[in-house]
Amino acid sequence: MLTREVLTLLAEEASFDVEAYESGEEALEALAQSTAPSPQAILADMQMDGIFGDTLARLLRSACGPATAILAMSGTAVQPHVIQSFDGFLLKPFSIDDLRAAIAGQAEELAARLASTAPAQPLNLNIYNAFRAGMNADQLRQLYAMSLDDAERRLGTMRQALAAADDTAYRRAAHAIKGGCGMVGAAELAAIAARMEENGSEAIDNIGAFDEFLAAAARLRRILDAQSR
Repeated sequence: MLTREVLTLLAEEASFDVEAYESGEEALEALAQSTAPSPQAILADMQMDGIFGDTLARLLRSACGPATAILAMSGTAVQPHVIQSFDGFLLKPFSIDDLRAAIAGQAEELAARLASTAPAQPLNLNIYNAFRAGMNADQLRQLYAMSLDDAERRLGTMRQALAAADDTAYRRAAHAIKGGCGMVGAAELAAIAARMEENGSEAIDNIGAFDEFLAAAARLRRILDAQSR
């Protein structure tokens, strides 16, 4: 998952010690086998295969004890009862400072602030400049190349899901694109993906949405190229 890779990179740049796992089951197995102290925080996506959501939060709490901050994240706002077993919630996109605030117990205020933020431009320069301040030029190019390549690959998955009339897979891929693009400030792409997720595979103009996304991706690549000069 791209979001996991981006978060790992950013958290390590911010001097966090990070361990990343593909699923809740993998994380629980690692905790069961570990002899190290419980982690300061665990960040779990609300949409992934296997164990997730409140069930995962309760199992993590049992494994880690009360000192670990167990945080949920999603590209879509959720109702409070859905995350009642978590200590906090982060709405993607969020920054490392936002993560620090959530770990410190400020998650409720943070989630409300992020929920009111709407994308307004192809590239969120605040997010881009924050990355640029903490990375060298090669790392920055790698981050955005990885993000855009992943988004376009998932767009191919959406095309396959559309051909197979698999609305669940279609929406899941759109959700992943939305979250990954949002994390790196690709606001226009995140907004298009959010609309595609909401409309689903039965929308009237899916092909037009694909073309719109690819045009926006090409536009963002030009903007990034100009920014790097």
